[in-house]
Amino acid sequence: MTDRRFPLRLDLKRGTVDMSHGSGGRATAQLIAEVFQAALDNDLLAQGNDQALFSPPPGRLVMSTDGHVISPLFFPGGDIGCLSVHGTINDVAMAGARPLYLSAGFIIEEGFPLDDLVRIVQSMGEAAQSAGVPIVTGDTKVVERGKGDGVFITTTGIGVVPDGIQISGDLARPGDAILVSGSIGDHGVAILSKRENLGFATEIHSDTAALHDLVAAMVGSVPEIHCLRDPTRGGLATTLNELAFQSGVGMQIRETCIPIKSEVSAACELLGLDPLYVANEGKLIAICPADHAERLLATMRAHPLGSESAIIGAVVEDDLHFVQMETGFGGSRIVDWLAGEQLPRIC
Repeated sequence: MTDRRFPLRLDLKRGTVDMSHGSGGRATAQLIAEVFQAALDNDLLAQGNDQALFSPPPGRLVMSTDGHVISPLFFPGGDIGCLSVHGTINDVAMAGARPLYLSAGFIIEEGFPLDDLVRIVQSMGEAAQSAGVPIVTGDTKVVERGKGDGVFITTTGIGVVPDGIQISGDLARPGDAILVSGSIGDHGVAILSKRENLGFATEIHSDTAALHDLVAAMVGSVPEIHCLRDPTRGGLATTLNELAFQSGVGMQIRETCIPIKSEVSAACELLGLDPLYVANEGKLIAICPADHAERLLATMRAHPLGSESAIIGAVVEDDLHFVQMETGFGGSRIVDWLAGEQLPRIC
């Protein structure tokens, strides 16, 4: 059915975003209707209000927000659209929560191609639908040419934690086992290869994925999990340091146990990067009592997103909260916080 508010349809193939699309008037309404509502349609969004009204299920509520400023916007295995959905779903899920709803805010630069905007928003819609976590409210702003960088997206998620589940970054205890859900560094290397037009014999794809179904299986199998965290910016190394400091413990990991794809390892060696510090978007770290570790590992490996899971070390007593690694050569080194930037604009 033709919308009588808009005499002419947007030229979604050749058109661009202009300042009128951020004015709050007819052009804004048309952009929302023909781009955002078309791709993200659901009952709550269709209410057309400046908020979404819903009744939360029983349990404790969790909320997380995330800004996405990645460059390039499109990369092997994904784009800023699906990444913005996956990233916030995962942040909510790391509390052991079931994600319920998302909101999305867009800051779009004048002159941004409508065709690219449609691709991004459609990718968000497909990711949200696949995850079963709808985008139910949002906002759009347009900034003058030269005052943005294409498009920035902020997403906020809300979820609910079942009764009896207590997962937090300050709960790691000496003797706990440390697990990772799969190979590290895929996302960061995929971004860099696209950004710098690097060609490798095997194309490396981002691991971006929504992890809440994996988390639900893990929590159902081992409700005693102490910590969950997705190692995004700063990678595995920085995330372990965050958890060690937050819990007031040390960590001892084994280099030979950490899963890294050979092509990622080779790319990092070529580029002078340490894969321990390279970003991930579809992996998680789990810390649980040692006597539950094998059961948790089996559960993770039974899920498609955890098939390469591994136990990589243990939590230890350490007043200095160091993360130490037993190297493949039998030595030991400190795995410190990331200093500076390895890869800019990665999430």
